[in-house]
Amino acid sequence: MMFPMPYDLLVSALLAGWSAFLDYVSAHVLFSIVPAFFLAGAIASLLKKEAVMKYLGAEAKKSISYVVAAVAGIILAVCSCTILPLFTGIYRRGAGLGPAITFLYSGPAISIMAITITASILGYDIGIARAAAAISSAILVGLMMGSIFKSDIKTKQTPKTQEGGTAGASSPIRLAFIALLTAMVLIGPASYIDIMIRIGILIGLAILAAYVLFSRFDREEIREFGNETWFLFKKIFPILLLGSFASGVIGALIPVEILKLLFGTNSVLSCLIASIAGAFLYMPTLLEVPIVGNLFGYSAGIMASGPALAILLTGPTLSLPSMIVIWRTIGGKKAGTYFVLVIALATAASLAFGMLLG
Repeated sequence: MMFPMPYDLLVSALLAGWSAFLDYVSAHVLFSIVPAFFLAGAIASLLKKEAVMKYLGAEAKKSISYVVAAVAGIILAVCSCTILPLFTGIYRRGAGLGPAITFLYSGPAISIMAITITASILGYDIGIARAAAAISSAILVGLMMGSIFKSDIKTKQTPKTQEGGTAGASSPIRLAFIALLTAMVLIGPASYIDIMIRIGILIGLAILAAYVLFSRFDREEIREFGNETWFLFKKIFPILLLGSFASGVIGALIPVEILKLLFGTNSVLSCLIASIAGAFLYMPTLLEVPIVGNLFGYSAGIMASGPALAILLTGPTLSLPSMIVIWRTIGGKKAGTYFVLVIALATAASLAFGMLLG
């Protein structure tokens, strides 16, 4: 065989992609992604547009809209792919671009549990730095996106669906139904809960949500809910599956040894490369900590503090699958700007952190 190494490398990369695909399907689809699509469908169809516009709309007070967006993301604490249908739902419902982007960033980036684990495993210095950089970056990237594309916000089209509250279920019932779906999104990926207990809780919540839906909502509301959920599912889900496979292939093709050499200093180049690498690699919630600590060698002193923080910031926030979906959802111009801002802010924060620690 003339080219054994490239062939072996290709086979290994394809197997890694398949493994990543199977891991994504088994670990995330049932417990995280499916509940998120139902919640997003409910937000897009049943939540009153006036309520969304009041707190997250383009004309809402920035002191309220960006705080609400950041807090909502913190509460959900989901991965970069699970947040996508929720982001798409509130954006289609009329949320301003800036607050919607803050929500998109904060969901996977500002997890109380992830920050706590980061501090306990990698050190309190990088844990505190991650928390401060993630919160400030979420608000900054939203403000900058809202400012850059201010002229486009008022022309954004919202879905032509029945406005919630005109008939059918009352507002408390709508909120109760959304709360049940939110509970499913929160409990589904909670790996600290025994899997059988989680399954039992999810089944109970699903039965209760189905009862509320079919007993308290009229036929038109149910149809709208189903249409919105299906629209989001067929638009996003296939890309997530393909993206998970592609990210596994890309990860296998990158020599880990070379990456460790590149990440050994707190230079601008090292922080920038780390930010870009984290943006393309898919990192399930909480796994970014062992990936940085073990795979990239931060715990062993191989990886410098700056690049480590950079991956902790971009890794949970972006991934190849999520970037493709965001591109299709808000368009190439806005998506490209968002990617550049996330990487730039992560690079700046990680460089400052690395310089601070010397």
